[in-house]
Amino acid sequence: MNFNAVEALSVKRSHEIDLTEGRLLPKLLSFSLPLMLSGILQLAFNAADLIVVGRFTGETALAAVGSNGALVSLMVNLFMGLGTGVSVLMARYFGAKDAERMAETVQTTAIVGALGGVLFALLGLTLSKPMLQLMGTPEEVLPLAAVYLRIYFLGIPFLAVYNFLSAVLRSVGDTERPLFFMAIAGAVNVVLNLILVVPFHLGVVGVAVATVASELLSCFLTVRCLLRSDGPYRLPRGKLRFSRNQFLQMLRIGLPAGIQGSLFSISNVIIQSSINSFGAAAVAGNAAAGSLEGFAFCSQDAVSQAAVASVSQCMGARRYERVRSAVAACCLLEIAVSVAIYGTILLLRYPLLHIYTDDPAAVEAAIIRLFVLGILYSTNGLMNAMTGVVRGHGYSILPTALTLTGVCGFRLLWIYTVFARHHDLRILYSCYPLSWIITILAQFIAYFALRKRAVELNEARYRAEHPAG
Repeated sequence: MNFNAVEALSVKRSHEIDLTEGRLLPKLLSFSLPLMLSGILQLAFNAADLIVVGRFTGETALAAVGSNGALVSLMVNLFMGLGTGVSVLMARYFGAKDAERMAETVQTTAIVGALGGVLFALLGLTLSKPMLQLMGTPEEVLPLAAVYLRIYFLGIPFLAVYNFLSAVLRSVGDTERPLFFMAIAGAVNVVLNLILVVPFHLGVVGVAVATVASELLSCFLTVRCLLRSDGPYRLPRGKLRFSRNQFLQMLRIGLPAGIQGSLFSISNVIIQSSINSFGAAAVAGNAAAGSLEGFAFCSQDAVSQAAVASVSQCMGARRYERVRSAVAACCLLEIAVSVAIYGTILLLRYPLLHIYTDDPAAVEAAIIRLFVLGILYSTNGLMNAMTGVVRGHGYSILPTALTLTGVCGFRLLWIYTVFARHHDLRILYSCYPLSWIITILAQFIAYFALRKRAVELNEARYRAEHPAG
């Protein structure tokens, strides 16, 4: 490592949070709260899409936007999963004070995000309508849903770059600036929604265009931030350098996470297909309830990202007792966050749902989902936290295998057996909490069985990367 790299890491920047030192819980809260707020803002702005079309265009438009939720989540989860590889590597190098490898990783990340986003945009534009038809989207909803999805895919390159580069910032504890960028982009989304839908009557098209515009803005702000940074994770203004070694490590960690997120969403796509069989009111109600649940999930996800960052940083710094403290603190934080937020949603369910729709059938369908999932929603948080913990320890395929078996596999089995015999929304939604219980039990068993081996592998990796140390 050269002198400039050492000097760059020796400077403590106000946006960074070093999770390897100091009181752990306050730092986890400082890391998580901006992420929670960022996620809540993002969901609030996404909810604005549903609210605007539901109020000013009608139930069919609401169902058209809502029926795309599973496919949109598929893309977002894929890029967020791949971004996990970026987070783990960057946090590990940050904890180890390895500025040279941080620089290599961030440049490779920018290249992969841009090229990958363009590729998926082209695929999505080609396959939008066939995917919706495969899901059994109601005929009266299909034309509008296809238009929304095609326009949405135009913004995929911006979404990919934003997710990858914001993962760079999160890995060093900088969760405040992504929050600021999201707030600006989301506000633009809401304003454009109202302008394009209310006076210009563009309906679903207007909502989709507003979404793409906000994704472009958040991408621009994040890129500009890294171009102006003075840390080792700065993006150079000249030619970017691609590191094959860092790319392969990102893939090794992030690809299983991306596959997990994608297949996780595919199981939800199949569930969405089952919901579609109940008609437009059930689809609209599911969209409204799912939007509310997102506020609880994004808060859980913030703690999960804190688990990835804290465990990865401490593994990089070789502070193994602090790793165990981070695991315990993140699990307790997940339970507290889940109970507080989902409890509030259930308490205020009627006024919250009536923001989306006044259709009694849609509200009834939404309440069914909220109660079936809400009873054990903290289990979902623990599952996400332990996934981050295991990945932070250096295991990439294991959490994917556990999640695919416990969540995706069980849900598909449930749909084609129990639900096939009992065609009821309550029976359908029951596959969610049952899959969480199965998966979290398997994750805890795996964690306690493998954490000693993870330390041994980390020591071997450290010696290989720092032969002089």
